[in-house]
Amino acid sequence: KRLYGLQEKQMRIFFAHALRSRGVTGDVLLGLLERRLDNVVYRLGFGASRKEARQFVKHYHFKVNGRRVNVPARILKKGDVIELTEKSKSSSTLTGQLAANSMRELPVWLELDKDKFKGIIKDLPKREDITSKIEERLVVELYSK
Repeated sequence: KRLYGLQEKQMRIFFAHALRSRGVTGDVLLGLLERRLDNVVYRLGFGASRKEARQFVKHYHFKVNGRRVNVPARILKKGDVIELTEKSKSSSTLTGQLAANSMRELPVWLELDKDKFKGIIKDLPKREDITSKIEERLVVELYSK
């Protein structure tokens, strides 16, 4: 919860969604959390932290598939395009973050075009693509009660 910046109620909703889905519940849960818009913005390097990325999303700095969005919990799908709005492309804060975070390793399931300030979800994240040290088995045990 703390790593992704979620409250208890949000975490329970994501767990219930993962429980209903096909596949291993822990892997599905981590995949859902990784595909949240605020996390994808962070992974692309537009924010120094997930909190900062969440704030950028809440302030309408991003478009998903050409539409302005402000819902950080939005789950993105394969093929979705995330880009800065025209007004935000002139923001030194956002462009500076992208330059400062260029050393951060980009996950294999994401693609970034730095010149156009655009990211694409190439594939859904798999468990081996998630580098965070999370024992999803323990999370599933906790929320299954």
